[in-house]
Amino acid sequence: MPFRNRKIAFVFPGQGAQYVGMGMDLVDNSPDLLQPLTEFDKKNQTDLLSIIKEGPEEVLKETKYTQPAILFHSIAAMRSLQKVIPVEPDFVAGHSLGEFSALVANGVLSFQDALTLVHKRGEFMIKANEGTPYAMAAIIGLDSLKVKEVCDSASIEGLVVVANFNSPEQTVISGTETGVMRACDLAKEQGAKRALPLVVGGPFHSPLIAQAGEWLALEMDKIEFNNTNIPVVSNVDAQPHKEKQKIKENLARQVTSSVLWVDCIRKLSELGTELFVEFGPKKVLSGLIKKIDRNIEVLSVDTVQDIASTKEKLEQL
Repeated sequence: MPFRNRKIAFVFPGQGAQYVGMGMDLVDNSPDLLQPLTEFDKKNQTDLLSIIKEGPEEVLKETKYTQPAILFHSIAAMRSLQKVIPVEPDFVAGHSLGEFSALVANGVLSFQDALTLVHKRGEFMIKANEGTPYAMAAIIGLDSLKVKEVCDSASIEGLVVVANFNSPEQTVISGTETGVMRACDLAKEQGAKRALPLVVGGPFHSPLIAQAGEWLALEMDKIEFNNTNIPVVSNVDAQPHKEKQKIKENLARQVTSSVLWVDCIRKLSELGTELFVEFGPKKVLSGLIKKIDRNIEVLSVDTVQDIASTKEKLEQL
């Protein structure tokens, strides 16, 4: 049911926005939120709680830790808000890793299973490309279709593809080091304002890590997925889905497919979404959504302080 007659989408970020200490104020406020994380550490013989709480930052940046850490923070933020106001989404969506957080929010995955899956996903995404020189870069200020053309041209020298359509002004590319560097040069020649190399653990959302998608599909077969009444708008096709088998297929494809974030936001607006609520670190998606459509209303929950302000704003609807 729409919240006070307004359709709401819950959205969740991917990796890159993590910071040491994230979510710890939420945990201090509601210690029960820690249980899935302590169970995760016990099951996987890790110390993710300590890494989130104390760092070091370089370890938190390792993909196998970043992904479950951000998922934990996102769901802790969502559940913290829901403890103080009974708001449920009409739709969910997530950017890359964030799609797993979205699937906890709509009941397709349990919190525990999602943590395990994204931990494995992070390991697979690094392992799949061992040995191949790679790079990723953000192209700023160039139309995304032109960025795609640039990638096609640069691929003569080395594979490079569009990884993320983040906003009309920001497109991320991924592939071989040679291909990405050539694409950056071509993008600047075409009028891009900037071409920024990204510090990443692998060539994410490119064919170079195709094996990771295959490994993830096998891992997901060990996990219980549920059908849902709350559609997830998928990264790979920007369409709403409720059937578990299709959702699983999309998650496997997502590893090597472009993240169609601009199209996802536009689809959600087309479906009647009037309010977006982002859960996770640093409010990255809120900035991107505003660049896609400045008229969209977005609320963000990162800290305990955000819980109070978001509750107040929701009560005013």
